[in-house]
Amino acid sequence: MQGDHGRRVADNEARFREVNEAISRGSWPGEDDSALAFRCECASRDCNRLVSITPREYEGVRAHARRFLVLPGHEQPSAETVIASHPGYVVVEKLGQAGRLAEASDPRA
Repeated sequence: MQGDHGRRVADNEARFREVNEAISRGSWPGEDDSALAFRCECASRDCNRLVSITPREYEGVRAHARRFLVLPGHEQPSAETVIASHPGYVVVEKLGQAGRLAEASDPRA
């Protein structure tokens, strides 16, 4: 990923991550193990698919600023590596420039 395209992809992923942060904040106390619908945080601007995971599982993804929640097949090997595969979702970690952009846009930073 290079230049303007890379920045657009990173901006898109950051927006999806912000949506998921709001979903996670909106869960009720004690619902850490109840599945919620989170947005796929992939690079595709047209993706509007949902991933069913618990807030606790999402916290595991978000514990690292460079990591994102995506559906299987939505990985982008040129900019990320798969950290973990689970039934129904994959955790990817951004590399290089994409990783630096992910850290810079992390709402928790």
